[in-house]
Amino acid sequence: MPIAARSRSNAPDETKRRVLDAAAAAFQSRGYHSTTTHEIMRDAAVTAGAMHHHFPSKKSIGLAVIRERVSLAVEQTWIEPVRLARSGAEGVRQAFAAIANTLDRRGSVLGCPLGNLAIELSLADPDFRRELQDVFDSWQRAIADKFRADHKSGELRHGSPDELATFVVASYSGAMAIAKARQDSLPLKSCAKQLAALFEDHANRRPTKVKPSK
Repeated sequence: MPIAARSRSNAPDETKRRVLDAAAAAFQSRGYHSTTTHEIMRDAAVTAGAMHHHFPSKKSIGLAVIRERVSLAVEQTWIEPVRLARSGAEGVRQAFAAIANTLDRRGSVLGCPLGNLAIELSLADPDFRRELQDVFDSWQRAIADKFRADHKSGELRHGSPDELATFVVASYSGAMAIAKARQDSLPLKSCAKQLAALFEDHANRRPTKVKPSK
């Protein structure tokens, strides 16, 4: 999923916006640990004093990027499309297709911004881990809620909504990691195809009745 950049709002917030946009892009392309505050300041075209007024440390920039850029990217590329789709399966299909098309147009794969930072920072600092977990939880919960609605409507007749949602997030995250290593969107397309077959099976299969124990 591409990192989301917020549109310009007002002058007092412009420095903060530029720092977050520059930091998000740098973390996505180079990684958090390989990016220096000097590089962020240079890319944002702001002075050290202006940047430190909003962000006293590199860690504070990193946490803000997760809260205000990475979470927004997940919201725009996954949560909203799934919520607005006719069904959870259709929302997942649309999300995979849109992201794969974006990668094909761009001609390169930088990876999932959430996944990249999760791999790099989850064991490095508990504050980062909590923020990253919150984004993953919101993502998984939105998909699970859609699957629950599908269960009620009869669109989905088999499978745990929570477990299916976790499987979707894990499948996408893994496919994106492979796509990054190969610099090819094919893993995403292959994964989407198999998920579609799984959802079709779960839509057609009758729920299993558990026989009472004697």
